[in-house]
Amino acid sequence: MKTQSKRRRQPLSPDSSPNPFDILTEEIVCKILDHLHNDPFATKAFSLTCKAFYFIESRHRRILKPLRPELLPRIFHRYPFVSHLDLSMCPRVDDTTLNVISSTWKATLQSINLSRSRFFTNAGLSSLFVNCSGLVEVDLCNATQLTDLAASAIAEAKNLERLSLARCKSITDMGIGCIAVGCRKLRSLCLKWCLRVGDLGVELIALKCKQIRSLDLSYLPITEKSLNSVLQLQHLEDLVLEGCHGIDDDGLSTLDQSCKSLKMLNLSNCQNVTHTGLSSLINGTEQLQQIILAYGSSVSPKLPKVTSDLVKCLNAYSKLQSIKLDGCTVTWSGIKAMASLHSPVKELSLSKCLGLTDDGLSFLVQSHKDLRKLDITCCRKITYTSIDIITNSCTSLTSLRMESCSLVPKEAFVLIGARCSFLEELDATDNEIDDEGLKSISRCSKLSILKLGICSNISDEGLAKVGSSCSMLKEVDLYRSVAISDAGIAAIGDGCPALEMINIAYNDKITDNSLVSLSKCRMLKALEIRGCLGVSSIGLSAIAVGCKQLTVLDIKKCFNINDNGMLPLAQFSQNLKQINLSYCSVTDVGLVALASISRLQNMTILHLAGLTPNGLAAALLACRALTKVKLHASFRPLLPQSILGYMEAHGCVFHWRDKAFQVRLTEGNGSQGMEAALWKEQQ
Repeated sequence: MKTQSKRRRQPLSPDSSPNPFDILTEEIVCKILDHLHNDPFATKAFSLTCKAFYFIESRHRRILKPLRPELLPRIFHRYPFVSHLDLSMCPRVDDTTLNVISSTWKATLQSINLSRSRFFTNAGLSSLFVNCSGLVEVDLCNATQLTDLAASAIAEAKNLERLSLARCKSITDMGIGCIAVGCRKLRSLCLKWCLRVGDLGVELIALKCKQIRSLDLSYLPITEKSLNSVLQLQHLEDLVLEGCHGIDDDGLSTLDQSCKSLKMLNLSNCQNVTHTGLSSLINGTEQLQQIILAYGSSVSPKLPKVTSDLVKCLNAYSKLQSIKLDGCTVTWSGIKAMASLHSPVKELSLSKCLGLTDDGLSFLVQSHKDLRKLDITCCRKITYTSIDIITNSCTSLTSLRMESCSLVPKEAFVLIGARCSFLEELDATDNEIDDEGLKSISRCSKLSILKLGICSNISDEGLAKVGSSCSMLKEVDLYRSVAISDAGIAAIGDGCPALEMINIAYNDKITDNSLVSLSKCRMLKALEIRGCLGVSSIGLSAIAVGCKQLTVLDIKKCFNINDNGMLPLAQFSQNLKQINLSYCSVTDVGLVALASISRLQNMTILHLAGLTPNGLAAALLACRALTKVKLHASFRPLLPQSILGYMEAHGCVFHWRDKAFQVRLTEGNGSQGMEAALWKEQQ
């Protein structure tokens, strides 16, 4: 086969015109295709080069992500060797579709993603799993309609290795039992939010599926009764027990098993588990590398304290590299115990930890100088002292998240750039950082993520230095950094060709010139410019023409963007999936034009003064891939119920909002007189 692929390909027919590409072997052509897989437009252009390339591309394609299920009949014949099918953009997938899939790719299909699809039943799944015996990965997240009959159909997939059933809330222990008996090769199973699955179902999985490596039991009503069996899994590496409130210290103390292979344990939001239960659960574990004890609510009276007793449970684990204690209350005894850990801790997350001070944090980082990632978000008691010690001790940091550390002065950020040259991510949102700090941080040439939202002390001068020095930047957040203007954004546009996401919302100095500068960033995928009153359709048109990879666009409260901006989007932004048009000056004409974008799935269209019920109805019918639409409630009685029913039957979910259009009048400049300024924030 390999020898044949290296032969020069023959013309498709004797009378074919001379084709210079015929000198390329099929192997070389396939190598070229391997480098184009991230750009669907490049692949399409390639296949249209000549008939031979069209033929080879159709047989080379292994991964398929169709926009709508009705497109499937057209591609069944063209792509005969698909192994990975992603239907997450197809909200309506019925049994007939699954039947056709199972008959077309029964010999090649290895994975299928139905995580955002509905309308199929156990009958369609049965056909899929019986015919496609090579399936090893299936994602059925959010399939709330599936029952135990569907689970029995899944059990037909004898070679299944990875299965996700998150939020399949109608499946019970009986269905999980069927899967356990039929899918003995399972290595990864997610049952998060499967609220009707209890100890019996989990125990059956543990008893029958001996190859399990990863098990997510988040928010299941389970107790220690099933954990004994789970801990006997000899290959288990990742165990997630987040929000399992039925697990407590008393129950865990009765465990007589240990899992020596366990590498990651997540006990977040398990409010009935203290250091006593944790010690019982991880006793005998030899490979533990990551422990997660995060808590989402900072006001819960049951928040655990990070004490010496809790940390001493981790003393025996020499391979422990990652500790996440987000939202816990930190004590001095706990800090000292963490500092004495002998394991090579590389990642430490203390976000929103109450009680964390300069003394504690400084003492801790001086004992773990090999830290690569540190999260101290919303630790509001730390000051310059902590940053001084962190940057002096942990010079190999690649990620530092310190949003809303309000007592850290601007001088501290100079230390970050001067001492942490390997930094790849910095979150300085809502801090006192200024231009001198940015100039110092620009020394971090590997920086790819920089978040500077609500930083009022930075200006174009500092941002320009970042733009000229940090060419690897992919994500920049400048939300409400009000001193930034077109000059700073121009530096980012000129110096950061790899930029994929930028947020410049609510910056009143931003104009169309900024968007023209950003249009040079060909890889840009997400742009948020809500509340930028100085931008118009001219700037948006430049983005549409230059940034063809754009998938997410937020232009809410951009009053000067009208239909003239929608037409270029419709023509050039064929990758667009999500858009927020609220309060813009777009009318029926612009919305209908926008509806021609075949990938568009999510639209928020509140308070468009020029929008009529007829125009909205036409746009909705034209958007064939819509899965979510946010509309003002006033349109609900004005739209034909037949249209709403049709859209919902094809998988679209409507969110109706009843917020009033509220404005305040503020003194304007020049001939504008009075300017309407919206004071309501996000819908």
